[in-house]
This record gives sequence, structure tokens and C-alpha cells, in this order.
Amino acid sequence: MIKIHGVYGSPFVRKVLVLLDLKQVPYELVPQMPFARDENYQKLNPLGKIPTLVDGDLTLGDSKVICRYLESAYPDTPLYPADIKDRARADWYEDLTTGAVAELAAGIFFQRFMRPFAFKQEPDEELVAKIIDKKLPPLLDYLEGIVPADGFVFGDFSMADMSIASPFYNAGYAGYKVDAERWPKLAALINRVRDIPQVKAILDKEAKTLGL
Repeated sequence: MIKIHGVYGSPFVRKVLVLLDLKQVPYELVPQMPFARDENYQKLNPLGKIPTLVDGDLTLGDSKVICRYLESAYPDTPLYPADIKDRARADWYEDLTTGAVAELAAGIFFQRFMRPFAFKQEPDEELVAKIIDKKLPPLLDYLEGIVPADGFVFGDFSMADMSIASPFYNAGYAGYKVDAERWPKLAALINRVRDIPQVKAILDKEAKTLGL
């Protein structure tokens, strides 16, 4: 059975679990915190990041690489577009949102959720304001321009939609929501992705894990 090393609440683990659930591929989630300085885990992933996939003799890190492998290994219920240009666009959107967008969303999550609840520290609201008011808006403007008013980016739901929406669920745990008046299409897409049963099921498990 496939093993996914990670924890509920990670936007990167979330993507992989949703893909596996949609493809109805059995897996075991092996609890692993990121950057835990676990020597055994670093033998699997020297970066210490999550998720890491172990499938027999294959070990992979990085959610993008894992999702692309699983798409090829289990082609039923395709979750990437077939058209070569659309697939390239999907790869670009995934890289953007699991990179710069996810880092900014993680900044909000860390300051407003992790610092007060895990470290008993006050959040740096000046930093949060800089993220929300200065750093995120240009990226949200771009995303607003590529998402549709209805449906999903490439017609059927794909990992592009999951990648776009996923970071904002983490920021949402810290009280942040995309302004639906300024970015209505993006805000609506995030809600549509949340309503997909497999996504909702994972988010429900996360909420229990995080005590929400």
C-alpha cells in the first residue's frame, strides 16, 4: 500500500490526499511533522519537508512530483488536462500557488494560528498586514484573471483548481478570507473546490486535528 508521510493541515499533503481519494487509491497516512529533525525521516527526504510518498521501492518528495507520478500511475479519473498547452498551464499554476502564494498564506497561518496557539506568542500583525495589503494582492489579481466565473479552470475539476484553492484554506484557519468583492471569481472558486466531497472530507479531518 502507498504510504504518505505527513500530517493533516498541510496544503501540500492535502493535495496528494485529495488526488488519491478522487482516484480511489488506497493509502496509509504516516504521521510526520515537517522539519522535525527526525533522522529516520531524513533518510526518506533529506529536506525534511512533507509530504513524502513511499510506493514499494519508489520514494518521492514534493507534492507536485508526487501528484504527477500518481496521475501517470493511476490514469483513471484524470486530474490534469490532456491538451499539452493546458497541461503546461496547469503546471505553471501549480508551481505559482504551491510556491509564492503558499508561502504568503503560510505566513498568515503561522503568525495568527501557530504563534498564539503553539508557541504562546503574540502574532506580528505588522507582518500580516504587509502580506495581506502589499504582497498578496498582485498574485490575487493574477489568479482572478485566470479562473472562470463558473466551473473550474480547465472545465472539469483538476489539480490546478486544488493547487489554487489549497493555500487559502490554511490562511482561513487564521481568519483570512479572499475579499469576494475585489476578487469574486477567485473567492467563488475556493468555495467550489471546498464543496467537492473528497476535499470537504479532508478539511473536516483537518479541523478535528487542529481543534477547530
